[in-house]
Amino acid sequence: MSVSPANSTMVKFGHPDTVIAETEYWTVQLRPEQVTLGSLVLISREPVTAFGDVSPEGFAALKPAVDRIEAMLRKAVDYQKINYLMLMMVDPDVHFHVIPRYEGQRDIHGLAISDVGWPGPPRLDQAVTPEREKTRELVDEFKRLWSES
Repeated sequence: MSVSPANSTMVKFGHPDTVIAETEYWTVQLRPEQVTLGSLVLISREPVTAFGDVSPEGFAALKPAVDRIEAMLRKAVDYQKINYLMLMMVDPDVHFHVIPRYEGQRDIHGLAISDVGWPGPPRLDQAVTPEREKTRELVDEFKRLWSES
């Protein structure tokens, strides 16, 4: 199966400005609306709109991407749990919202965000949208942590 350069879901979530990492089959992007600090979107680079249509190679590539995401987020926010939400109601391409969960508040570069839904479901309606400069700082920090993972 061929891999797309950038699909509509990637673009909606700020590609290329929010890209933390790209593998052959997956793109990891900072979620513009931070449900909790470190919220990401993990998007398939294959032209698929159903999870079952991801190629065997894409599925195999998912494991190392998830391992690096979790190592990166552990360093960044020391999460207690992590939620992978595959909502796909609006954005058609296969993707997960990756929401690190924690009790209390986390801070990176002066941006502090509480997990207002803890210990229940994440409160998507309470997301924080950082200013452009703060978003750039977060992307740069996560790129650095990704490279160390």
